[in-house]
Amino acid sequence: MTVSRTKPAPDGTPAVPGLAQAGFVASLRHRVRAACAEAGIPVEVRARLVLTVTLLAEPVLGTGGTVGLETVVADGVLTIGVRLPEPLPQRRLDDLPQPAAVTDGERVTWRLIAGDRPVPAPADDELATRQEMLALTTRADTLAREERALRHELAETNSGVLAMYVELEQRDEQLRHAHARIFQELEDALRPPPPAVPGLELGVCYSPTEPDSPTGGDLYDWFVLPDGHLHVTLVDAVGHGVTSTRDALTVTHAIRTLALEGHPFRDLIAHASHTLAPIAPTLMATVLLARIDPATGDTQLANGGHPEPVLLDTAGDTRFLNPPVVGRGVGFPDPGSPRLVDLNLAPGATLLLYTDGLVESRKDIDEGQARLLEIARTHAGRPATVLPREVVARMHDVVIYADDTVLLAIHRPAADLQR
Repeated sequence: MTVSRTKPAPDGTPAVPGLAQAGFVASLRHRVRAACAEAGIPVEVRARLVLTVTLLAEPVLGTGGTVGLETVVADGVLTIGVRLPEPLPQRRLDDLPQPAAVTDGERVTWRLIAGDRPVPAPADDELATRQEMLALTTRADTLAREERALRHELAETNSGVLAMYVELEQRDEQLRHAHARIFQELEDALRPPPPAVPGLELGVCYSPTEPDSPTGGDLYDWFVLPDGHLHVTLVDAVGHGVTSTRDALTVTHAIRTLALEGHPFRDLIAHASHTLAPIAPTLMATVLLARIDPATGDTQLANGGHPEPVLLDTAGDTRFLNPPVVGRGVGFPDPGSPRLVDLNLAPGATLLLYTDGLVESRKDIDEGQARLLEIARTHAGRPATVLPREVVARMHDVVIYADDTVLLAIHRPAADLQR
């Protein structure tokens, strides 16, 4: 199998570079996952291999090059080979999440012992990525717990083992940095980039509590519905670590499924809560939904216990969009958004959606909300692609209480800029 970024679509239409590259990379990941499934390779090993192939292929395809992939299962061994346009330096090979068994010029090869039986092959790239992230984060948490227990035991022994303790601390730091690199790649895949929506400009900033362990319950999802409307889901799951990440993933996936099935917008939060109650009875999350018509700017907001969005209007004024009746999130009693917020996002206006970590960094929510309005007003002229990052940086200049933070910006350009 050989892929190239410049390959045309089946109907003869020239490929869009970004979309073509993403499609080819997804095809490579699918082939690797299918081979791992046939060979019965564990999910956490598959995750490192998929991530490694992705890291090798993306730079090549991004510059119009070609990547070859060969997979063979024989005699209880899975062999995967990737052929690149030119050899990789040893330093680059050493940094791969899954070390290669053999490097021969432009060819990089892995050999893995096959399992006892095949495992089901995930058909959906997004679902497979989520499975792999959860497998790696669960494994990392297990290793972290084991290491903490070991360090505690060593600390209670005599001074003769001090040198070993120091060595383990250094090893722990190395492992945390290695895990952080893998986590960040998976986080980037899990938190989708802004979709292309004619008539709207989108931007996002995600700031984890711990930069070297970016797991948490603040997730978002945005996509374009078949009728052209932009749908946005922002979730803040109760809890911390891998469990809250799993819960937030469950909520975003449920709401996406219900939205694509055509369920009424005002019922999505309540419907998702009732659907998930039997299978995730302890799950609790606040939810904010937005539905925007890019052509007219007509916007609806459904709020299930989430911080109120901010509207930055064309005059540069900022205000909170408070719902007439406060709703409750998924897993809470009487979930849903009893009343929607309806507004028109006028040309030149910007909508800001965020999680509570943005306004609670100094432990005073009222003070944080007042600062948010002022900072948003000050940065009103910044492009939507950079506005979230600058606002988060200003809001987090003093951090007393650290929490995950997501800030999404949705801007409708002025009419003269859309022509």
